[in-house]
Amino acid sequence: MAALGWLTPRRRSATARSVLAGEASAEAARKSAQDAPAPHPAEEPDFPVHGDERAAAFFDLDNTVMQGAALFHFGRGLHKRKFFETRDLARFAWQQAWFRLAGVEDPEHMQEARDSALSIVKGHRVSELKSIGEEIYDEYMAERIWPGTRALAQAHLDAGQKVWLVTAAPVEIAQVIARRLGLTGALGTVAESVDGVYTGKLVGEPLHGPAKAEAVRALATAEGLDLGRCAAYSDSHNDIPMLSLVGHPYAINPDAKLRKHARRLDWRLRDYRTGRKAAKVGIPAAAGVGAVAGGTAAAIALHRRRH
Repeated sequence: MAALGWLTPRRRSATARSVLAGEASAEAARKSAQDAPAPHPAEEPDFPVHGDERAAAFFDLDNTVMQGAALFHFGRGLHKRKFFETRDLARFAWQQAWFRLAGVEDPEHMQEARDSALSIVKGHRVSELKSIGEEIYDEYMAERIWPGTRALAQAHLDAGQKVWLVTAAPVEIAQVIARRLGLTGALGTVAESVDGVYTGKLVGEPLHGPAKAEAVRALATAEGLDLGRCAAYSDSHNDIPMLSLVGHPYAINPDAKLRKHARRLDWRLRDYRTGRKAAKVGIPAAAGVGAVAGGTAAAIALHRRRH
């Protein structure tokens, strides 16, 4: 408080009244700054930084860029084309419903989904699945892209930076989505193939959790990127290793654990599921518009499902 200035020794040239006036003025300035509204995004420092060739952005896919799981939507498309029975699709649907209700990824469900997908594509040609993936994107995925997250990715592209999807989904599907969104490329789970035919096995392990962080680290090294200048976006606490690698981590549509972690570390938050703005700091203005559009689309879709 300003009155405390009376207890502090001062030089003789400063009278007690001038000290009091100075301290009162400083305290008023601090209070005014604390009470002032948050600056408009246009007044904030530009991010991403235009022309920074050593910066890039890494986006998780499921429930970050796209509503739902890419593997589930891919399964719907394959079921439509008679790749497997209805009971298998029902299992895919249950696993997706579990994720939507619980808000977390169940490792057992994820493993079962991957095993099912591998057994389904075994013996099929890679080129065939890529072609089908293009059709499935139009049928089930295009309308589920979050406009807000899409705006964030576009901001990086407009700044001259590369933008990569990083997902546990099959790399062929991830590449289709990245290309259709105009992104640079995709990191995804690699299924083994011999002479262009799937064997039903994986190369290594699914690109999930710590594996994503390792993939981003390897790509950054190959591309000559400075991870401290890069950004990463995800909805899941499973991606904390990837988010922790970069200098600009964002929690997008976060699950409870990631939201808590992000708030503790003062990471930027954005939620497009309901249109509410978890935080404005460092978000381009275009993304704010996308947040409203994304939230409105989600609300309309939910209303239609309930009626």
